[in-house]
Amino acid sequence: MKQPATKHALILGVFCFGFGLVLALTDLFTSKEIATRAMEDRQNSLSQVLPAAILDNNPVTNTVILKDAEGKEVTIYRATKADKITGVAFEIYGTGYAGEVKLMIGIDPASNILGVRVLAHKETPGLGDRIEEKKSDWILRFTGLALGNPPAEKWKVKKDGGQFDQFSGATITPRGVVSAIRNGLEFFAAHKQEILGAR
Repeated sequence: MKQPATKHALILGVFCFGFGLVLALTDLFTSKEIATRAMEDRQNSLSQVLPAAILDNNPVTNTVILKDAEGKEVTIYRATKADKITGVAFEIYGTGYAGEVKLMIGIDPASNILGVRVLAHKETPGLGDRIEEKKSDWILRFTGLALGNPPAEKWKVKKDGGQFDQFSGATITPRGVVSAIRNGLEFFAAHKQEILGAR
């Protein structure tokens, strides 16, 4: 009676070992390609908010990590030209109608926005998805703005007394994005010396 059980256990063991070996080899041969793709995606995101004219480095390889007010780590990507920091970029997060909206913001050393782009969201097609550059130019109007331009009380959508347009039938999404951008500017202002000074 013990022989069939031993035989089954042996077969199961060989199967598990083989499956584990296949997984290990797959990971070994694909991890480098996955890492390369991730870096390419990151570079593409950064190129949309850090103009090529202001850098001669790869910001992905020049980073500093800080903590936000909630204690979460924020990776700051720094653009340099002639060894001088000319801009930085980092991810910011807002809350839209359907959940989290992930964005990338680029800021110059004078605290002006170089660009903002949406990286990921789950907003309603035809309504909230107009935060994407390919769907509308709404996100482009933040370029050149800064804290104080407009004044703090105007960093809201028009429905809330601010200066930024909301979308017809979709106020929550632009409200969340405007708030995220303002928070990003405030984070930069609070950590400016660390961001620009650390080499």
